[in-house]
Amino acid sequence: MLWCADVIDHQAVPSHFQRVPEGKVVKNRVHLDVRVGTGLVGEERLAALEAECARLLPLGAVREHLLHDDNDSCIVMQDIEGNEFCLH
Repeated sequence: MLWCADVIDHQAVPSHFQRVPEGKVVKNRVHLDVRVGTGLVGEERLAALEAECARLLPLGAVREHLLHDDNDSCIVMQDIEGNEFCLH
């Protein structure tokens, strides 16, 4: 069992991840958004996202692409098993 804390209202939410012997054959049924640089905007927010991306790459994550506009930024990544997640 993994406990994830919601940084907005500081409530712990139980999350359970279970290994299965089968490989991935369909689209993810769960997509994680990892909050990075909460409260930052513009170039400061983008720098925080890039720094977290750089930290995750040597751990086996793969950068897919950057989604960026004047209002928000997001880096789409994959974990070592190909599961997609986003740095927001």
